[in-house]
Amino acid sequence: MTELLAATARSAPIRHRLAKLWNPGWYQDGRKRQGYFEGWYFKCVDAGAQHAVALIPGISLTPDGEGSHAFVQLIRAGGRTAYWEYPAEEFRFAPDRFEIEVGPNRFSSAGAWLDMDGAEGRVTGELRFGDWVAWPVGLLSPGVMGWYRFVPFMETYHGVLGLDHTVDGELEIDGSVLDFGGGRGYVEKDWGRSFPSAWVWAQSNHFDSGGTSVMISVARIPWLGGSFVGYIVGLLHDGTLHEFTTYNGARMRAFSIRDGEARMTLERAGLRLELTVEGAHPGELRSPLLGSMDGTVWESLDAHIGVTLRQGESLVFGGRGLHAGVELMDESGDLEAGLKLRR
Repeated sequence: MTELLAATARSAPIRHRLAKLWNPGWYQDGRKRQGYFEGWYFKCVDAGAQHAVALIPGISLTPDGEGSHAFVQLIRAGGRTAYWEYPAEEFRFAPDRFEIEVGPNRFSSAGAWLDMDGAEGRVTGELRFGDWVAWPVGLLSPGVMGWYRFVPFMETYHGVLGLDHTVDGELEIDGSVLDFGGGRGYVEKDWGRSFPSAWVWAQSNHFDSGGTSVMISVARIPWLGGSFVGYIVGLLHDGTLHEFTTYNGARMRAFSIRDGEARMTLERAGLRLELTVEGAHPGELRSPLLGSMDGTVWESLDAHIGVTLRQGESLVFGGRGLHAGVELMDESGDLEAGLKLRR
């Protein structure tokens, strides 16, 4: 087994620095002068849909080193959250694949092995993953961000690592055993300096038709002294990933956030995708500001997403995704205003 490297040692070999562009799951080891964070998001729902959890391991590195630490964050359905903190030196990564350790906890494409204990509670157990269905990676489009991945000054970078996969195993959370045998999972990540000032994010892979997954990301993105609203939406159905993104020519035809619900319509290449996000009961999570985990995100694991995809007058897919992860972070209406300006 390849020895894992400590992130704070900044010792990633040259081959890692080059290959990481086309391997978004790997530790990206970004610029740390203005603060840096990197976090992975593992969402798991059991076969009977009785238990939904999201695990978020990561590293927070502040510009002056004060407060730098590694962490594992947990959210459960109903808005229950917890945060375990570890010394930054206890974050380690593999130089040639996706595998990280946070203290005694290990995460890889094969699964998650947990042993967390402290004031936030105790979580132990293991989850085993089947093969991930990843967002395609190409030479000039290395993942979900497309060519924007090559831009060196982005505030936040994003990767979608597993749109859908199987989950098996058990977790024991504060004495209660949760069986995830036959469950479904989803994996993504973020890295950079800070989260955007406004965004909508939603995801579900629990539809009546197995193997269907939807991911929605709309965000205000700083750009050359100004900003624009960018979007990345993917619908995986019947083995085909339908991509609606800023960089592939998709157009946002309608967008609104009202009373804890989001609605949007996108079009591309004769396809029309209508989405409705509602029913969220969020809990409070910590989020990065200049590398420090001092921000706040409100996320739910029990929302649902209505999806309708048409080609002309023909219905390609219609369904309702349950147990959706949802973040609606746009109190000032910046997203809707920005999208109107772009029309």
